[in-house]
Amino acid sequence: MPVVYLYIRVSTDEQAVKGYSQRSQLERLVHYCKYNSLVIAETIFEDFSAKTFNRPAWNKLMTKIKYLKNSPATILFTY
Repeated sequence: MPVVYLYIRVSTDEQAVKGYSQRSQLERLVHYCKYNSLVIAETIFEDFSAKTFNRPAWNKLMTKIKYLKNSPATILFTY
């Protein structure tokens, strides 16, 4: 079974209230993974601005993936 990482992010309170909350994103992604027989290796939550990719949790995930060497990594997120 393929292994994936879930990346869940909101940057504003408005996004969190209008159906894009971290909880709703998590529910949709977990459902997708179950339906497609994907194993979730880790779920990363972030509430940092989308102006750049210089985000703490994103950078930590990228560092972790770089050390996987020959193992491809799949990151799932909602938009």
